[in-house]
Amino acid sequence: MSVFTLLDPVVGLAHDAVAALAAHLPTALAIVLFTVAVRLLLHPLARSAARGERVRVRLAPQLAELGRRHEGRPERLREATAELYRREGGSPFAGCLPMLAQLPFFTVMYRLFTTPNDLLGATLFGVPLGLHPGSAHSGPELALFAAVFAALTALGWLGFRRARRTVAAQPGPAAPGAGIAPYLSYGTALFAVVLPLAGALYLLTTTAWTLAERAWLQRGTDPTAGAGATPTTAGLTTTGSTTTGATTAGARKARPRRTESTKSRSLTARKASTARGTRKARRTRKAKA
Repeated sequence: MSVFTLLDPVVGLAHDAVAALAAHLPTALAIVLFTVAVRLLLHPLARSAARGERVRVRLAPQLAELGRRHEGRPERLREATAELYRREGGSPFAGCLPMLAQLPFFTVMYRLFTTPNDLLGATLFGVPLGLHPGSAHSGPELALFAAVFAALTALGWLGFRRARRTVAAQPGPAAPGAGIAPYLSYGTALFAVVLPLAGALYLLTTTAWTLAERAWLQRGTDPTAGAGATPTTAGLTTTGSTTTGATTAGARKARPRRTESTKSRSLTARKASTARGTRKARRTRKAKA
């Protein structure tokens, strides 16, 4: 018995849900709506991941400082990193939650679209949902698959751009494999090649949702915000126009210099005034004499 067969009861429930929608709507639209409904259920995890990502970006300068401080001592670095995340209420694994939560759903949908069933007999613009790209021969079939793959590639490009900016913004040396990570955004388009049209439609829907959801959750924030941050001994940073401990400390050091300069000018002015008064008094005494 394969691992996939263990999911058959859940696959049956997914089939019934899509079939219920397909009784009133086109099957392709039913697949889209079912995918959106599941992603809505997973949205709280995405929000938690977005909060964790903001914490990670905010802590990036301090993490870089810990890396330099504990270089060559991986055990001590892990302890210090864990303590920093615990103190700030974050987790280095927060961003993995939505992906891990989607794996069972993705597996169920893969099983649903690769096992012969009545849903795959429906059509989209005259093309069967169970048709694989390699079996497409007519003009409408090729055109539809070309449109789907073009959309998936465009979404992959958007994800690639965002991932590359995020990797470039990381302080310190890049992690192993960081240069390859942005290119994984194109993996969805490549995987769609082995799926029927229904599976590609699911991938298109869930990928578009992921990009839109991420953009909405991270609105008003800059993924490169941590790039120009400067760590200080107190763990405070100065980023862009946001001034924190480093600038405050510099201001405290600058104030005494400005005060000494002011005192010097005042003393010089008093001496000059005294000298003028002395000369005037001498001229007055001479005039009386």
